[in-house]
Amino acid sequence: MIQYSLKCSEGHSFESWFQSAAAFDKLSASGLVNCAICGGNQVEKAMMTPRVRPARSAAGSQDTERPLSTPASPAEQVLAELRKKIEQNSDYVGKDFAAEARKMHLGETPERSIYGEARVEEAKALLEDGIPVSPLPFLPNRKAN
Repeated sequence: MIQYSLKCSEGHSFESWFQSAAAFDKLSASGLVNCAICGGNQVEKAMMTPRVRPARSAAGSQDTERPLSTPASPAEQVLAELRKKIEQNSDYVGKDFAAEARKMHLGETPERSIYGEARVEEAKALLEDGIPVSPLPFLPNRKAN
């Protein structure tokens, strides 16, 4: 696998993984590499810097204290803000999402904003029963007890 920094003809920058350099070339030539932001298919490789990890002995304990990188694109910034807002204003119910949403719909528990995880079949059943649900554009951080 190889990760490329890419940019489209509209100037959007994003990253994507490919099976190999040849796979990228083949998909790009076929017009199958699309911009993650605008969907355009005029995408080319952007200037990249190599990722070199220091030896563990040289890094010491500083690895855990390094700040996380900021989002690279406007789309990533919007997703980061959305995630923060959802996590601050909703209760994480984990894999009990479908059951908890159903209880709220039936009036068995007070209504509140929740988020969690549900299998596709569970989400479809909720929608068929008139219970509004929406997929998140990110995976929730699993909270351990």
